[in-house]
Amino acid sequence: MRLVLALGAAATGMAVMASCGGSSGEDPVQAAMSTFTVGAENFSGEPASPLASLHSSALASVSAARESASRQAAEFEASANAQLAARREKARQVLATVPDAGNALGDVTLTGIPTQVTGNLTAAKVTVTNSTTETRSYAIQVDFTDGSGQAVDSTVVGVENLAPGATENPVAFSTKSSDTTLVPVVVKAQRY
Repeated sequence: MRLVLALGAAATGMAVMASCGGSSGEDPVQAAMSTFTVGAENFSGEPASPLASLHSSALASVSAARESASRQAAEFEASANAQLAARREKARQVLATVPDAGNALGDVTLTGIPTQVTGNLTAAKVTVTNSTTETRSYAIQVDFTDGSGQAVDSTVVGVENLAPGATENPVAFSTKSSDTTLVPVVVKAQRY
């Protein structure tokens, strides 16, 4: 009895054949080893690895996902910055019509933020609490004063559609060097 085994790898052009003799007393493994041949005429390089292909595919998927997440983060940041700019502009317009300190100083408090948290910028957390029974918006001007009480820098923040009793916390930043100790002060707060 004779058994012939043929394996073909089309991608590499490799063929393996083994033949086992069936005569009595002959060791079939020895017979197979003595007739083992590999045809490598068309073989060049390493055969394609299924794992290498999966690895490349996985890397491509991760790269595409990372690019998509990065693009989404940039779009979100741009949207958030545009929204903040629009709020700030609206607050500036409202405060331009207010001749005094406004009607909402009692609804606003400030808390300093350590410069090691803000990248060495002077900043204050503005806490706005709507003390009315209606949804209201707020325009707040924060001045940053030096040791003599003189305003060195000024910024405006806005809070829109704050529900009754609700609180929101925008941050007011000074653009001046943090070498000088600056104290944030609310100089105008208008509820509208």
